[in-house]
Amino acid sequence: MKRLSVGLSILMLFLITPAVYAGAPLDAVKVNADKVLDILRDPKLKSASAKEIKKDKLRAIYVKMFDEVELSRRSLGMNWNKLNNIQRQEFVKLFQEVLEKAYADKILAYTNEKIEFTKESMVGTNLAEVRTNVVTASNEIPISYRVILKDGVWRVYDVVIENVSLVQNYRTQFNDILAKNTPEQLLEILRKKVKEQ
Repeated sequence: MKRLSVGLSILMLFLITPAVYAGAPLDAVKVNADKVLDILRDPKLKSASAKEIKKDKLRAIYVKMFDEVELSRRSLGMNWNKLNNIQRQEFVKLFQEVLEKAYADKILAYTNEKIEFTKESMVGTNLAEVRTNVVTASNEIPISYRVILKDGVWRVYDVVIENVSLVQNYRTQFNDILAKNTPEQLLEILRKKVKEQ
């Protein structure tokens, strides 16, 4: 679990936005990863007082980067059908906040790691996987971005770090919660988590 946490922290360093056009998935990931790196490397945003500005810029990229509904739906799996439309909308919002709060400070701790783009594989008519390696001073960490093409834009719906899927990891946690609790109780657990963070 510790290794997954480290991997997810590194993943969040390399947030990507989808391309504004429907091009090759690898190109969309590669071109837009630079936008995040530009923010993290910007000398004007290095001071402690610029922390919130940097977070706001990264948050805007996250919203464009992920297909939040697809990520949420896949993270809940079959349990998605247990939530009504209002609960689903709240779950999507709360899940995004949980992810942001869990990784924001780790993202800001970026220290010039390098990302190498190694392969793109189409896994369906509108699904692809982009494989990368994050190279640190002492390690190479494989990270794959699973992307989906919707409305002409490639967006991330899952990230796999060292063969551990973000979606699968959260699905296991949510399945455990919903085995003993109602959807409303799950939402309450997430509301509390967001407040505590």
